[in-house]
This record gives sequence, C-alpha cells and structure tokens, in this order.
Amino acid sequence: MALTQRLQIRQSQALVMTPQLMQAIKLLQLSNLDLAAYVEGELESNPFLERATEGEPATPERTLDVAEPSESTADGQDGDWISQDLETSRTSMEAKLDTDLENVFPDDAGAAAPRSSKDDQPAAYSEWAGTGGGGHDNGDYNLEAFVSAERTLSDHLAEQLALTVTDPVRRMIGQYLIDLVDEAGYLGGDLADVADKLGAPAAEVEAVLTVLQGFDPPGVCARNLTECLAIQLRELDRCDPAMQALLSRLDLLAKRDLAALRRICGVGDEDLTEMIAEIRALNPKPGLAFGSTMVQPIVPDVFVRPSSDGGFTVDLNSDTLPKVLVNQTYHAELSKTAVKDADKSFLTETMQSATWLMRALDQRAKTILKVSAEIVKQQDAFFVHGVQHLKPLNLKTVADAISMHESTVSRVTANKYMATNRGIFELKYFFTASISSSDGGDAHSAEAVRHRIKQLIDAESPSNVLSDDTIVEVLRGAGIDIARRTVAKYRDTLRIPSSVQRRRDKQVAEAAS
Repeated sequence: MALTQRLQIRQSQALVMTPQLMQAIKLLQLSNLDLAAYVEGELESNPFLERATEGEPATPERTLDVAEPSESTADGQDGDWISQDLETSRTSMEAKLDTDLENVFPDDAGAAAPRSSKDDQPAAYSEWAGTGGGGHDNGDYNLEAFVSAERTLSDHLAEQLALTVTDPVRRMIGQYLIDLVDEAGYLGGDLADVADKLGAPAAEVEAVLTVLQGFDPPGVCARNLTECLAIQLRELDRCDPAMQALLSRLDLLAKRDLAALRRICGVGDEDLTEMIAEIRALNPKPGLAFGSTMVQPIVPDVFVRPSSDGGFTVDLNSDTLPKVLVNQTYHAELSKTAVKDADKSFLTETMQSATWLMRALDQRAKTILKVSAEIVKQQDAFFVHGVQHLKPLNLKTVADAISMHESTVSRVTANKYMATNRGIFELKYFFTASISSSDGGDAHSAEAVRHRIKQLIDAESPSNVLSDDTIVEVLRGAGIDIARRTVAKYRDTLRIPSSVQRRRDKQVAEAAS
C-alpha cells in the first residue's frame, strides 16, 4: 500500500478552553477571600470596572451588571437579579457624559477642576482616592491607627534583653536566638549551628540561652516540652529530684501508667497525684499569650433558614459577593476619541473582559445557590433531626439532579461554607461514604456512624469501657454492618484513645476527684 498525501475535510466537536471559560472555571472554585482578592486585582487593571459604593443607586448609565443576588428559594430557582442591558444606546450615554464621566478617574481632571457642591471636593474626586498611601487627605486622621500595634512575643523578649544584657556580643547572640523562637515560645534550631553561623563559642551561646530562659513568660525559649515545664517548676521552686524523674518520663504520664511512674519517682499515690496536678497547672505553650497571627473567622457563603411551610430557604450571603459595576459611559467616551487600531482593539478587549467577569460572577453565584439548594434537599433529615440522620451522598447524585458535571459540583463545594441551624459546615461535609446495613435496609452515612461511635464512648462508665469489638457488636445490633478495623479508623479520626488508655484516664480522673 503506497503512502500518499490527501486533502480531507472532517467535521468534529471539541471543547475549546477559551480564556473566558478558564476564567469562569477559576472563579467557581475560589473561596470568598480569594475571590475578593481576584476581583480587587481586576479593578486595578481594568479601567471599565468600578467598585459599587454602599447605597449607590442603580442608574442605567452607571449600573449595567451587578453580580449580587437579592434572594432565592430552597427549590433551586434563581431569585431576582439586578442587571441592566449591556447594549445601552450611544445617545443615552452621551447625554449622561457630562455628569458621570468626571467621577470615574480623578487623575484625568485638570488643575482647574470645578468644585462640587456636595462635599466641597473637586468634581473629579473619587471616593477611592484616599485609600492608598498617597491618596487624598479627607481629614479623618486617626492617631490610634499608628500607635495601636499588637505586642508580639519577639518584641516582649527584645525589651527584656535590652534591659538585662549590656554586652554587645551577648546582646547580638540573644537577638539572634529570639528570632528563632516560634509563636508557642519554643526555640527552634540547633545551638551548635547558631554558634557556627555567628562564630561564637558554644558555651557563650548556651550562657545567653540560659539568660533568655529566665525571661517572662516563664518557660519561654525552651527547646522541648520537658525543658519548658522544668523552667516553670524552677520558678515555683518545685523542681525536686522526684519531679525531675517525672519530667523525664512524660511518655508514661501520657499513657497514664501510674504504677511505673510511682516506681520511677519513688513516691506514693498521694504524692504522685499532687505532682501530676502541679504539672497540669503549668503552661505548655507560654508564647501563645503574645500571639501575632490573626485568626480569620469562617464567613459562610450560603445561609439555610427554616421556612414557614416546614421546609428550608437557601440564601446567598451577599456580603461575600464582590459588588462591582461596568462603566459603559467611560467606554463610550474613549471610543469616540480612539483613532489608532491598537487603541480600538484595547478598548474592545478590555470591555469584553469586564463584561465576561460580570457574567462569570453572576454564573458563579447561581451555581453555588443551585448546588446548595440540592444539598439541602438531599440532606433535609440532617437539618431536622441532626447528624445521626445524615445520608450517604456523592457528587454524582447532586450532579445528575441539577444536570451538571461532577467536576463542576466538586469545584463549587471546594472552600465554600454553609451556615445552618446546626452550625457552619463546609459543603463537602455533606458528601460522605455509605456503610451497608446488616438487615438489608438503607445504607448509613460514614459521618453518622462516627457520631454514633462517639456517643457510645462518651456514655461509657469507668467500670465498663467499650472495646472496639464491643462497639462493633453494638453497631451491628443497630443494623450497621461495620468491621473492627473501620471502627478503629473512625476512632482515630475522632482522636479518641484506645479502650486501655481510656480506662486509665477514667481511673486517674476518679482518683483526682
């Protein structure tokens, strides 16, 4: 068979990943914080995007498309959406040009900008001009914004170092060691490496560390938990030989092996109980009192509220949705003055990018609402009765119900949270594996089984601690077909110790009481 060249025409279908489609997919899986950062970057780079101010009227020439839903229902239907036709007539935009264009960019105003009667500012002044470092001074000068800085552990230790150590060499070594202290107050790194990097004798570094370990709070600059507790006990004058022996075997204390501890420490039951109580009163992480990391609270993307008809209403959290507008007035003005083809192409592409961003934000909000409503529909028993009634659910079930692909549902449920009458949960929390029923009935959710195991262990008495085999028998009696290794795995995920460890803990608790 001879090899020849041929010219053929074929017709086929393929999914083309356009930049707009890639942008929509990217926005779909972003959390509310990442989405806000992304939109903030678009506001800086796209001149036709504006940040919607609070209470600003939705005028046709300024508000063309707002990505913010007003309300919705639990059946997955979309609520009212604020939108305007993108094809606003050029005549209408020119009629509003004189009153709106000058408020878009303050830098475009000349030196002889007219004064506005509203706030006695230049008419071209923007409400965002004062947000940056070189912005407009609006008179709201707040001295507390400069002096109310948070006091960190490093600053606290550095102040004590300056008052305690006068030798410049030792002060330099001390500051280097302070920089190695983590937020919990522990010293990271090896002293030999520190001595090698600084070119100082190891004994000198050790001596400076001893000084740092006497600083406030007690236990700071320790290299491990044993040293941290020992420093605090020396401050209390309670680090006797018996206590030192106890500190050397904290592993036995964690296992509640009291018999071995009595033998090692050479004390009786009463003395050992007092020593353990003293250790429990210490602070294992003294540096956390000077925490410098801001904890970001979880902001839910969706609210689920009980409705009057016995069902549930699903609403989007409008506070997490970016409030941005497309300014077609500015685009129309620039289009009239553009002469070069490159300028016209830039204006067209930028306007298309802004329009696509609005549509992508709108579609993202609709998709989150649709998926959340279907999750509430599938897991309605959870919202009514609790976690023990959580049903097995997978992505395919939700995707088939709302006619979407599984990958889309997976992206929507990533980093999204739902506020319910039973707390705030990640959307992925409602997707759990199924455990078959021993009596042939409906399958059980893995999360519901974990909750049942926790309930059984919480209700056990010191004289009747349940082993994993006993838990398996109880669950099978309740119609849950589960293996012993699965019970052990679920117990580990709940951070519940073994039956032997729990028995020791309960015995110690009874002795202490």
